[in-house]
Amino acid sequence: MKTQTQEVSLLNAAVIVAALGYFVDIYDLLLFTIVREPSLEGLNVLLTDKHAVMTASTQVINWQMWGMLIGGILWGVLGDKKGRLSVLFGSILIYSTANFLTGYVQTVEQYAYARFAAGIGLAGELGAGITLVSELLPRKKRGIGTSLVAGFGLFGAVAAYFTFHYTEDWRLCYKIGGALGLSLLLLRITVAESGMFQQLKSQQVQRGNILMFFTNRKRFRKYVLAILVGLPTWFVIGILVNLSNRFAHELYGPNQIISGRAIMYAYAAIAVGDILIGFISQWFKSRKKALYLFYLFALISFGFYFGGGVRNDATMYLACAMLGFSTGFWAIFVTMGAEQFGTNLRATAATTIPNMVRGSLPLMNLLFVNLFQKSWHLSLVESAIWTGLIVMGITFIGVYFSEETFDKDLNYLEVEETLP
Repeated sequence: MKTQTQEVSLLNAAVIVAALGYFVDIYDLLLFTIVREPSLEGLNVLLTDKHAVMTASTQVINWQMWGMLIGGILWGVLGDKKGRLSVLFGSILIYSTANFLTGYVQTVEQYAYARFAAGIGLAGELGAGITLVSELLPRKKRGIGTSLVAGFGLFGAVAAYFTFHYTEDWRLCYKIGGALGLSLLLLRITVAESGMFQQLKSQQVQRGNILMFFTNRKRFRKYVLAILVGLPTWFVIGILVNLSNRFAHELYGPNQIISGRAIMYAYAAIAVGDILIGFISQWFKSRKKALYLFYLFALISFGFYFGGGVRNDATMYLACAMLGFSTGFWAIFVTMGAEQFGTNLRATAATTIPNMVRGSLPLMNLLFVNLFQKSWHLSLVESAIWTGLIVMGITFIGVYFSEETFDKDLNYLEVEETLP
């Protein structure tokens, strides 16, 4: 008997709607980094006071990331208990409402709280979408399908940049993001639930029990390794690209770098990389070989960034694009996370794993700022180099010991066991 995954074509309603959903997700997720300085200035933070700007921006982004970490757990559990579509509907209502509210904040504290709520909502979009697409598509095509979802979705950062560029109103940009999210609810009515999940509901098995990741040694190991694989993405975006204007000052002096533009170039390149890696993985017939190739690109890009290649604004923007392309493995990283676990834990894995990576940014900031800059008194550039070396070293260990999941049959369950 054929399963549902064998009957669905590559371009179907689930893929299209998931791609549009991730587009809005990325628009909202990256909007703060694009409107960071004008929005803080609008809340009476003096841009000439670099310490105040850094403190306020770190506070807001950390609250958003902690929201995503909590939301990743919440939506992942609900995705396996109530269904993938339930998460897609619920998460979009929360982050759309939070974005409208962000357009009316009056203090940095209110800004941080609003982004925390948005982070909780945004955390459910990608994992549920990737899980749904992975379970609907034929297994030989799901890597391409999920890459198309992520690749198209990442252009949301480009849309966010140009929305602010033309409106020059950061509050309006947040309200537009909320409106885009709510409009997706109409499209999602046309999407069917995963056949694998429908079959799961009739079985007596634990669903969405996040503790199962910690009660079996092999499962726990797979879960931790899956998180480590994606660490470079938020080191690149959260530190190297987000602070590109500050790095430019250290590397070559006075500059006109706009962080929002740097992010736009980086995410356009990430989107291209995410689309390509699906086909590269298909050609290699391996997820891990494709990841190794992109890690090599990342090392080359780090070398260009810190090895003398960045000498003016043009080469800084080029470096941000190179770094972005090299971290265009987000789709394959999340797909691998989904593929490593059974249907009763798949949404929990696919939703929590990327949000654990996003939630690691505050920990990277602890290394980058608190340890290397404040305690060790290293320069901005030296601190970034050391942080990057540690992150890449951990990531190589993660992918080396990870399971190869290309062409893996996903129609299986995780059995509840305990550690010996």
